Amino acid sequence: MNRPYPWEASYPPGVRWDTPIATTTINALFESSVARHGNRSAIEYRDRQITFAELDQQVSRAAAGFMKLGIRKGTGIALYLPNTPDHPICFLGALRTGGHVVHLSPLDAERELAHKLTDSGARTLVVPDFPQLLGNAQKLAAAGLVDKLIVAEQAAWGPLPQPMPPPPPGAMTLAELMNGEVPATEWPEVLPEDLAALQYTGGTTGSPKGAMLTHANFTAAISTYNIWAEGQDALREAEDKVVAVLPFFHIYALTAILIRHVALGNEILIRTRFDADTTLKDIAEKKATLMLGVPTMYIALLQHPEIGKRDLSSLRMVTCGGASLPIEVEQKFEKITGYKVGGGWGMTETAPAGTNLPIKGDYKPGSIGMPLPGIVMQVVALEDPRRILGPNEKGEFRIKGPNVMAGYWKRPEETKAAFVDGFFLTGDIGYMDERGYFFLVDRKKDMILSGGFNVYPRIIEEAIYEHPAVEEVVVIGIPDAYRGQSAKAFLKLKAGTPPFTIDELRQFLADKIGKHEMPTMLEIREALPKTAVGKLSKKTLVDEEASKQASKGA
Repeated sequence: MNRPYPWEASYPPGVRWDTPIATTTINALFESSVARHGNRSAIEYRDRQITFAELDQQVSRAAAGFMKLGIRKGTGIALYLPNTPDHPICFLGALRTGGHVVHLSPLDAERELAHKLTDSGARTLVVPDFPQLLGNAQKLAAAGLVDKLIVAEQAAWGPLPQPMPPPPPGAMTLAELMNGEVPATEWPEVLPEDLAALQYTGGTTGSPKGAMLTHANFTAAISTYNIWAEGQDALREAEDKVVAVLPFFHIYALTAILIRHVALGNEILIRTRFDADTTLKDIAEKKATLMLGVPTMYIALLQHPEIGKRDLSSLRMVTCGGASLPIEVEQKFEKITGYKVGGGWGMTETAPAGTNLPIKGDYKPGSIGMPLPGIVMQVVALEDPRRILGPNEKGEFRIKGPNVMAGYWKRPEETKAAFVDGFFLTGDIGYMDERGYFFLVDRKKDMILSGGFNVYPRIIEEAIYEHPAVEEVVVIGIPDAYRGQSAKAFLKLKAGTPPFTIDELRQFLADKIGKHEMPTMLEIREALPKTAVGKLSKKTLVDEEASKQASKGA
């Protein structure tokens, strides 16, 4: 494809694809925002507001504490944090030292946490005093995977319904870490090409890989989002209130909510978990203007009995990411609330900018939109990723832009295999129409997208194979009205072993895979289908489930 690209003719008035993309550091964006918006509220949490100036002071104190622990350029700090103010303080503090962040998910099972720490080399771990997370962190420390355990006490943010456990022996609190003096000298130099974060993304084979995202990757993604919004008169600086229920450890919320709106001087309403009633109150009573969610959240909001009765007039924009919103859900939400749900497509490896739907006006149902400014996307043949396909031909998406990751951490061969002609091969299958709109129709290598999270069948299969009664297993994705997709396990048991229930299987898997990876259905068979060469035939089971769904629909 040569310019002009097909999507340029379909771009909204006022937006140009070739607008220069600005790259800098996250540190520079934050410092500029503090200088311009110091007295504005940056964070609201448990009815407490923290101004940009106050946030800057706390970030400096955290950075000073991290530096005393030896954190510097090339060193990672693991954040095992849900959404609390501790996350932005520690995230921005780590970057101010010149170090980088390794995000751990509270959904991760113990072995996944251990793998990420071992693979990344991060030896400093920040964890809240929530009992389960603190307990997991203690196990990691006892296993020799953590040298410095820092506990963020939640009582610092206001009264709690019940007391939290004390920090374990040998750990220090985040308050203690931040209690020292802030150096009067300048902070270490940070460059756009420096590593900002390792975001682990599950592999279609093997264990999760760390996507190396630089300051330039993140700031390029923010720049392209801002160009897209500004051209459609949808960019608001120092005016918006953003509902932050999506987890900051996930790339979507990290970039599109935390970094972007800190840079814009907007207030972020931080919530530890999603609750439909709280979200409605944040809009109706606290006058939130922006809502970023995933399909499961919009489904839950539609099921709330007050959805059509609350005053949602403060909302300016509603978007969905992480997975495609079912058309019927999108239409119902617009009918009840009057708001069209926007969105697009992206990946951990693209930080996560990729495509977006026009903010104003109509667009094609089912489309994921057009490539954002500065981003080139192509559809290539599955058997030859160098052969570019024409309009409406299905193939694999490949993408190029300043937001695309530097590569996979310590995996040069996998990095090399992931790029062709300077384009990153996404593993997503779809097509582009004549107008430059992209449509996602399938996911390569069987990945399941459940509630906005990537779920990889092989990881579940390997965990199930550890059960002493299991002889063969196949895991596939099935439609799920709430999550979009969920995992179903097909098992063949060893001779003479008794069958078990889905609940018993989930209990067995509790310490092996994340909650978001848990199978929701189980089917035990005398035999599992195989191909002509004797391999387990996942395709046969996928086709069977599709036939069942078609029969239900009929």
